[in-house]
Amino acid sequence: MLSNHSRSGTEFGYPQDLESILERVQEIAKDVVAPNASAVDQEGRWPESGVRALLDAGLGGLTVPQELGGLGQGSFGVAQVCEILGQACASTAMCFGMHCVGSAVLSAKATPDQRERYLLPIIEGRHLTTLSLSEAGTGSHFYIPNTKLEAVSPDFYRVTGKKTFVTNAAYADSYVISTVAADPDAPTGQFSCIVIRNHAEGLRWGPPWDGLGMRGNSSRALHLDQVMVPRNDLLGEEGDQIWYVFQVVAPYFLMAMSGTYLGIASAALEIARNHLIKRHYSESGSSLAELPVLQHRLGTLWGMLERTRRLAYHAAASFDAGDPDALPAVFTTKAEVAECAVEMVNEVMTLTGGMAYREGSKLHQLLRDARAAHVMAPTTDLLRVWTGRTLLGRPILGA
Repeated sequence: MLSNHSRSGTEFGYPQDLESILERVQEIAKDVVAPNASAVDQEGRWPESGVRALLDAGLGGLTVPQELGGLGQGSFGVAQVCEILGQACASTAMCFGMHCVGSAVLSAKATPDQRERYLLPIIEGRHLTTLSLSEAGTGSHFYIPNTKLEAVSPDFYRVTGKKTFVTNAAYADSYVISTVAADPDAPTGQFSCIVIRNHAEGLRWGPPWDGLGMRGNSSRALHLDQVMVPRNDLLGEEGDQIWYVFQVVAPYFLMAMSGTYLGIASAALEIARNHLIKRHYSESGSSLAELPVLQHRLGTLWGMLERTRRLAYHAAASFDAGDPDALPAVFTTKAEVAECAVEMVNEVMTLTGGMAYREGSKLHQLLRDARAAHVMAPTTDLLRVWTGRTLLGRPILGA
């Protein structure tokens, strides 16, 4: 049994209520994340200082239930935390957000042994986890794995396959992997989830991530060459993967992404506001802020961001409250946020003029990071389809 799982975050001196959590995240974003954001982007550097600061502050157990010793925050808390981090550095927000999603998956059906070996170190800031679901052959259909899980003895499974775009690759201490169910007689389309430790024999990483945007994510390919995994690292039961995808992964992952991209949009809007206030015409001394057309355009952008944020927070709160009709809002949120972030940065670049194109402009990074929102699985198109199917009473994964 887990000897310490009844301890709460308070006993470690960690913040408990969401307001205190967000205040702590704000401090870390200002003091640690923002000062390193440019280097993370320019050097393609994994944002170790920011991620470690968050873990050291006791925020690693953000999505671990309080009864297991964590901070007990749902997708609503994840969205807000990632928005704050996303304003400072989208890569840091995504890296920490993926840890939060992985932690939620590990917590959902954790055995006493898994609580001891995974959740307690996560709560204490000694363990970083992440998801590894996507595969090259299935594209945006990340929920359909080809990775094989074979039962080779009463104590071990063998895992063989290749994953792609693994955030926190080679830096996390564990990886939540999706596989084909181990039982050879299992129905077609039945998948499982298992957790694999970093440095497991047979685990090999592809080349370092060198992307257009989100350059600090360390989003690499993972090769699994007959990796032996203890059976007690199976999450839930064989065949539970689809349950995890729609009850845990989708809401937490979509809200982590949505919060991150809301942060990008918010950062862009603030650049526009500051530019209009500070920029003056040399011949008259008048400020751009005095021009009605620019006031109108800034107000329109604020309205777009605010209504999108309200949708995101409503969707997250509804899911956390157990609303059976929350999924359409959850699916729609990431699609709407993606469009908001890209449009926001584009419009702000227009508002700020030639200054936006100068070397070192923050808008360079925001534009590249924002554009990834549409292509990160589940893609905008797929989410629109899922929303429509849900509203029509059709199976989400149906033909």
